[in-house]
Amino acid sequence: MKILTIAFMAVMLSSCAVAQNLNERPSNLDSTAEKMLVYQRSVGGWPKAVGKVAIDYNRELSTLQRLEIRADSLHDDATIDNKATTRELRYLATAYTNTRNPRYLAAVKKGIAYLFKAQYENGGWPQYFPDHHLYRGQVTYNDNAMVNVLNVLQDLAEGKEGFEALSEEDRKRALVAVDKGISCILKTQVVQDGKSTVWCAQYDQHTLKPAQARAFEPVSLTAMESVAIVEFLMRQKNPSTAIISAVKSAIQWFGKAKITGYDFVFISDPKQVGGKDRVLKADALGVIWARFYDLSTNTPIFMGRESIPKKTVAEIEVERRVGYAWYGKWPVNLIDKKYPKWLKTL
Repeated sequence: MKILTIAFMAVMLSSCAVAQNLNERPSNLDSTAEKMLVYQRSVGGWPKAVGKVAIDYNRELSTLQRLEIRADSLHDDATIDNKATTRELRYLATAYTNTRNPRYLAAVKKGIAYLFKAQYENGGWPQYFPDHHLYRGQVTYNDNAMVNVLNVLQDLAEGKEGFEALSEEDRKRALVAVDKGISCILKTQVVQDGKSTVWCAQYDQHTLKPAQARAFEPVSLTAMESVAIVEFLMRQKNPSTAIISAVKSAIQWFGKAKITGYDFVFISDPKQVGGKDRVLKADALGVIWARFYDLSTNTPIFMGRESIPKKTVAEIEVERRVGYAWYGKWPVNLIDKKYPKWLKTL
């Protein structure tokens, strides 16, 4: 059956190529955009990997590879994780602006429709759609997934970044989706003792309560993703009192949660697999934040693949120590530059 499907796709691809050569000038083609069309799933979104191999648009695709990928277009692996779907939408919107190739615009419209369809009534987005097994159905701020979507839709609503080519109806729908997304953000900001703080990486899609995703991603406040959430809220024109309050509360929390006098660095260690480790190192000028903080105590927490919370990063396996961003300087630019500039606009 697969051989027949690929054979059929070969005929179709050949026919399309002929039509393309007859109707489109070479200047109407963008090689990266063409590969993005190959990977787009029938549901409208894009996967982040195929066969556990991350998609790389710099890699050339053979005719057989194109056929196999297209033949698998019904696969339910479309996602907004790791910038999938939003990355393609942004590129294709720009490619259409530059080439006026109608196929690129059609792919953008289909991808935007996917984002509309994937949004929950509560305003959140799942990491994957339509596949919701395990943690894939959770409302996902992790790795800025939901914020990436909201920024695309905000650009569409404002008619810029190449999305001005879409219809007025699409812009209106985008505005509604953004408003719902902001509502979800405000509802999920964690409150401690009556005071708003920041956000968790994932939430249950039904209850909007904080939820665990992968084994090493605990239920916790997250410093990294909360930065992108705050910056998105600051993007809103004429922000509501609720938005202003949410931003100011998050900034206050960042100030309290910062860790001074240390940096998180790689070191050589021949005793470890890979010959390196990552450790906290004293640094008089260092200012960092942990990736995850306990929901009630605001102390940093760390988990390896056994899902047991630890108090220090040194207590988890080296593979996780070197393979995950346990500490970072994510809020620095926000606190030092963007937030003061935003305050002046109020």
